[in-house]
Amino acid sequence: MTERPTDLSSLPSYRKSRLSLFSARKFALMASVVAGLGVAAYGLSPSNGPVDLFSSPAHAQVANEVSKVARPIGFADIVERVKPSVISVKVNINEKVAKDDSGNDDDSPFQPGSPMERFFRRFGGQDGIPGLRGNGRRAITGQGSGFFISADGYAVTNNHVVDGASKVEVTTDDGKTYSAKVIGTDQRTDVALIKVEGGSNFPFAKLADGKPRIGDWVLAVGNPFGLGGTVTAGIVSAMGRDIGNGPYDDFIQIDAPVNKGNSGGPAFNVDGDVVGVNTAIYSPSGGSVGIAFSIPASTVKSVVAQLKDKGSVSRGWIGVQIQPVTQDIADSLGMKKAEGALVAEPQASGPAAKAGIESGDVITSVNGESVKDARELARTIGGLAPGTAVKLNVLHKGQEKAIDLTLGKLPDNIEAKADTGNDNSGPTRGTDVPKLGLTVAPANSVAGAGKEGVVVTEVDPKSAAAERGFKEGDVILEVAGKNVSSAGDVRDALAAAKNDNKNSVLMRVKSGGQSRFVAVPIAKG
Repeated sequence: MTERPTDLSSLPSYRKSRLSLFSARKFALMASVVAGLGVAAYGLSPSNGPVDLFSSPAHAQVANEVSKVARPIGFADIVERVKPSVISVKVNINEKVAKDDSGNDDDSPFQPGSPMERFFRRFGGQDGIPGLRGNGRRAITGQGSGFFISADGYAVTNNHVVDGASKVEVTTDDGKTYSAKVIGTDQRTDVALIKVEGGSNFPFAKLADGKPRIGDWVLAVGNPFGLGGTVTAGIVSAMGRDIGNGPYDDFIQIDAPVNKGNSGGPAFNVDGDVVGVNTAIYSPSGGSVGIAFSIPASTVKSVVAQLKDKGSVSRGWIGVQIQPVTQDIADSLGMKKAEGALVAEPQASGPAAKAGIESGDVITSVNGESVKDARELARTIGGLAPGTAVKLNVLHKGQEKAIDLTLGKLPDNIEAKADTGNDNSGPTRGTDVPKLGLTVAPANSVAGAGKEGVVVTEVDPKSAAAERGFKEGDVILEVAGKNVSSAGDVRDALAAAKNDNKNSVLMRVKSGGQSRFVAVPIAKG
């Protein structure tokens, strides 16, 4: 016989106790409801007025705390103040039709194959709208941005926005259109000054006095894709960017979204001052990826002042070909830090040559201000007016030396004139310098190599010299500060450097008409 489990709920005693328990619970619940209604009745009394049945001290406390929290601060107040100073710039450019007349035009203003052409895109300039084609020319319409810097109509934009323009029109924030004329442009910094005609009380922006810090908020205002006044926000991502546009590159990098048509537009700080003029973006696809570059306000100020005064920019010039001081070069020269600008070659009859600066000298400061690298020296000297007297501190053959000179005027085009050493008239094989992995011959024995130094006729592809860029046709002028004219001179200079316990030797090399210094490690054994 199988036993089945007893169902306790079927027992009379279980039903009785269950009923008693239920009754007790129901009574307690009803009592709490009655008590609640009593409180509610008190709250609804005429003396107290109506109250929320669902309110409680805890709920009221939370509501009070939330009301104390400040709302996120937006940029509406700043934008309302600065946006009227920003303008849209429209230009007409008459341009010859390309021979293939395919309509697939490349609107890049950079030289084909240049670093800027490959990696950077301007975001103003021509938009490729075709015009008349029957007479071999066409009208191209371009759009960009700008901003007023004075009430009488002077405005800043980019050089590449108005370069070659036959007609310039601007549209203000209130929708009015005015004609404008180009006062002056500076290709080296990509800054242009225009004058808007037909008004005398334009709202204008102020160029900031100081530099922004990395992490500061910035607002970019401009005319992206011809849409008109558009505002985007971001931060300063980096300072002092060199994007390969020239020796005066000192861009502010921001991540505020900017696109084609924003060129020449301002980047404002939270005080409403212009910290930079937007000029380029990094864009593999042509759209914004959050990397944009602005010309610093300090640069814009100095350039605009000269453009307004005389329509062009004159820069100081000392007449040297310079290069950065790498750690290898610093070690070869006995320098503690890899700082300053190494003089590869002073230009004949230039201010530096007249003052006694020689190849191999390192310029460490200008007027007491230290020079970090070659690019900083170029910017510092270029920011001074021709005729300015300057004091340079120079490291000359291991000794500090002070040199006073007067700046000349930077020529519009500076061309280095030198033999290239690339003549193919059958150079001799030369003599091996095994510790370097080079084969050299006296330069005067090789047609087209010049009369000074030794010409490289062969390079071991696995050598340290090959790793540092030596190639056939290069001319070695100096080794360890000594002039060389034969393979023997090179070997003697290497031996002397090795006896001095040096790990590398500094060579001055002429390649393609340009001189440079190269630090090459000395092979042991």
